[in-house]
Amino acid sequence: MDLSNEKMLDMYYAMLRSRRLDERAWVLHRQGKIVFHISGMGHEASQVGAAFALQVGKDWLSPYYRDLALMLCFGLTPREFMLSLYGKQGEVSSGARQMPSHFGLRRANVISTGAPVATQIPHAAGIGLGMKLRGADSVVLTCIGEGSTSQGEWYEGLNWAAVHKLPVICIVQNNQYAISVPAHLQMAIANVADRAAAFGMPGVVVDGNDVLAMYHAVKEAVDRARKGDGPTLIESKTYRPVPHSSDDDDRSYRTREEVEQWKKRDPILRFKNHLEEKKILTTKMNEDYESKIRAEVDDAQKFAEAAPYPTIEWAMGPVYATEAHHA
Repeated sequence: MDLSNEKMLDMYYAMLRSRRLDERAWVLHRQGKIVFHISGMGHEASQVGAAFALQVGKDWLSPYYRDLALMLCFGLTPREFMLSLYGKQGEVSSGARQMPSHFGLRRANVISTGAPVATQIPHAAGIGLGMKLRGADSVVLTCIGEGSTSQGEWYEGLNWAAVHKLPVICIVQNNQYAISVPAHLQMAIANVADRAAAFGMPGVVVDGNDVLAMYHAVKEAVDRARKGDGPTLIESKTYRPVPHSSDDDDRSYRTREEVEQWKKRDPILRFKNHLEEKKILTTKMNEDYESKIRAEVDDAQKFAEAAPYPTIEWAMGPVYATEAHHA
């Protein structure tokens, strides 16, 4: 593939950075320092592989709440993520009005996320239509969980994208459970990607714990979209080794044995082993990565803890744009 050793090391670093930041969020919640966390653990390969196939600053993102690794690749800083966890002043997604991990990053073409699942799909289709009307050489990526494919917005948005051959890529990060509902109770078919035929677009199933496989699949979809060949549905088969959120007890619907089996397929461990086998990553390099990331996570936590909360008046606005922007 068209990936240098340096680029693959960048991908590994991005995955590791997201994981360590995610782990710290769980610790902070268990210490009672934050009130909520929804995790992207296990999804790092799906998201980093996708991010490296895109052009940050040119392409657009309509994310979902597990997309921490993807957001970090698009330029969200650990400090900004920590501000959202603590609900502090300066939080970039919503001004600390929304729940953590309901991402948005205007400077990087990441649109704001709403809490109702699947609503980002029509938004992505609308952005894709705007790109096509303007003749822009850009694509829009949107992500979703497999449970959200039961929502009407998912069908409506992808149907629109297919009919108008829009530069839209939809990644379904299938982690096997829609909160507590297993995938076989969400759909009567083996793969979400099988539904692509109904829309008239390609449907691709990818091992979502293989970052290189994800990069390859998304790059092909990006190339199709840029050429004007329309949207692609990519199903990333993965797993979340942690509860749905900090308010969930996953012991009520899945066994510890199942979780432990999937942990053996951890995407970060898998990529680390690959890089070591290829003599690309050394023990010293990995130790340096861990040390650098630890310092960055520590700094982000201290920064957020020292930051002030928004004023009470801030809750009332601004809600509406103060200036009218015309194309």
